[in-house]
Amino acid sequence: MQNNDMTLKAAALTIFICILFGANPVAIKFCLTGLGAFTAAGIRFAIAAVVIFIWARVNQIPLKINHKQVGQMLILSAIFVVQLSCFYNGIDKTTASHGALISNILPFVVLVLAHIFIPGDTITLKKGIGITFGFIGVLFLFFDEQDLTGDFKRGDLIVLMAILLWSSNAIFVKRIISQYNVFQITIYPMIFSNPFFFLFGFLWDEHMIQMMNPTIITALLYQSIVTAAFGFIAWNSLLQKFGATSLHSFIFIMPLAGVVFGVMLLGEAVTPHLTASIVFIVTGVIIVNLRRKKTVVSVL
Repeated sequence: MQNNDMTLKAAALTIFICILFGANPVAIKFCLTGLGAFTAAGIRFAIAAVVIFIWARVNQIPLKINHKQVGQMLILSAIFVVQLSCFYNGIDKTTASHGALISNILPFVVLVLAHIFIPGDTITLKKGIGITFGFIGVLFLFFDEQDLTGDFKRGDLIVLMAILLWSSNAIFVKRIISQYNVFQITIYPMIFSNPFFFLFGFLWDEHMIQMMNPTIITALLYQSIVTAAFGFIAWNSLLQKFGATSLHSFIFIMPLAGVVFGVMLLGEAVTPHLTASIVFIVTGVIIVNLRRKKTVVSVL
């Protein structure tokens, strides 16, 4: 199990992936205009699993796992099913902006769980200060949202549950990931969980497929190929090399990306709160990844 310092290239890749993930709630909202929540998740991960399988075959990457690993993948798949079911159903009941903003809880839970369960990934003063700066930055976004002054909606609470499960998922993956290649640990939760998504869709989606149009198809392909295939593989590759706490400190970029997409695509104003948020979030990421001394490490 490795917890190396972040390299410049690794940090840049992590930021890029977080931006892609930040746009995902928007893509999900587009999908849910014509698909049921469980059905959308099932189709997304079916496509992603096929893409990852072809990717592994082309690059001659082994996918076979042993009996012990099957058990671990079943545990991970169970968390995955509940986590994604909560996230899709939560997003269906709230806004994409709310879903992105609530994800700021993730680094704090990961920080505590990593300290307890992952050797060498301890809570340090530097990490605590850096993530606190990031959290303050996200708070500025909350204060900038007029519709967040009331009680949390039910959808917000469901998304919050998904984020707590995502944190547990991240820690469990970090503990076992050294036994796998990134393709194995990415594809099997998708394969094992997919029948449940479609079963839940048949049982509980009001309409599994109500309509399909170019917007829904584009959003579905974005979630499947860009985030679920490329994004998950790249994220798990980074998780193999770097500490869960340092890596997940970049999660603060996701809600920031959601706001930026709102400015770009919806014409929302760049407010003082948004500017302050950018300053605090970038400062927090820099603090968490400052090195005490110069070291020479390999890059991706």
